[in-house]
Amino acid sequence: MHVFDKCRQFTEAKEAQAAGLYPYFIPLTDSEGTEATVGDHRLIMIGSNNYLGLTMHPKVREAAIEATRHYGTSCTGSRFLNGTLELHLELERRLAEFVGTEAALVFSTGYQTNVGTISALVGRGDFVVTDKDDHASIVDGCRLAFGEMRRFRHNDMAHLERVLAGLPEGMCALVVVDGVFSMGGDIAPLPEIVALCQKYGAGLMVDDAHAVGVLGGGRGTAAHFGLTEQVDLTMGTFSKSFASLGGFIAGGADVIHYIQHHARSLIFSASMPPANVAAALAALEVMQEEPERIARVNQIGERMRAGFRELGFNVGASETPIIPIIIGDGTRAFLAWKALYEAGVYTNPVISPAVPPELALLRTSYMATHTDEQLDRVLEAFAQVGRSLGLIE
Repeated sequence: MHVFDKCRQFTEAKEAQAAGLYPYFIPLTDSEGTEATVGDHRLIMIGSNNYLGLTMHPKVREAAIEATRHYGTSCTGSRFLNGTLELHLELERRLAEFVGTEAALVFSTGYQTNVGTISALVGRGDFVVTDKDDHASIVDGCRLAFGEMRRFRHNDMAHLERVLAGLPEGMCALVVVDGVFSMGGDIAPLPEIVALCQKYGAGLMVDDAHAVGVLGGGRGTAAHFGLTEQVDLTMGTFSKSFASLGGFIAGGADVIHYIQHHARSLIFSASMPPANVAAALAALEVMQEEPERIARVNQIGERMRAGFRELGFNVGASETPIIPIIIGDGTRAFLAWKALYEAGVYTNPVISPAVPPELALLRTSYMATHTDEQLDRVLEAFAQVGRSLGLIE
């Protein structure tokens, strides 16, 4: 076997392309938030994580432009060396205040935030315990850590307790969960998780990539449950509600200081470019100045869940503006994606191994800036496609 033989034998994507059912890496000609253009085909975008619709907000766009004028396009160095601007420190101060922690630290991507934080904290002899539906960046952070990884069934608190109770006596453990799960749109049962972590002396880190800007007045899952002081670490990204690129970890000052000096993905990566930092700062200000956006995106989530259920679709346990349409078969999910695409609706098909085969789905997600007319058109398209493919009656 040659090392590249596996590449030549990988034919699934080419077969989907040949059948006209390949839904990935589609180049957008234009994007205007709630709508996108592919070539000359106009679509309503319900496949984006732009929850508050801030990518097109004048204040956010102007902040990015002005930062580029002032600082240039890149810091050309890591935070550890020459890549820290006063802008980075201001964003960290503002984020810590916003989520209710002592300190925060920003990374160049959300993925690097999880990888760097977990691998820095979980050393030899330590354990990291994760939900089986946690994001891939959490899994990879666990793989890079020198400690041991344990997993519990999705949102199964009895199983989490068995895992924690089964760890060696005197161990150090970190429990890491998504606050809002990116495929199902459901929320982690944080009160029960906090109680178990306290019972067994484990630290708790919550990945709020899809919760900041959406839950708890925008402050995330801990704020949603009134548990801000009981969560040790809150992680967030800027590529969703913050309309930028990057990520952050927030928590106690000593813990953040330690991560700052031990997270390899921070130390050995170039820092967030000035435009991205400024955009995230401006987005944070808009969140605080325009709380009606947070209320609106959650209202839309409630409306669309009700609409899909009324049509007969299975939306799982969704509680947020992330709403899966569970189809249960990968081929039919691709066929539904294609029919909706042709009908002018942009969705994201998700199949195995990202989800179990029986949970193949269309992932839909919504923005505060979607209009009622656009939402009506989405439901009409789903009704037509669902009936034509036999997904609903």
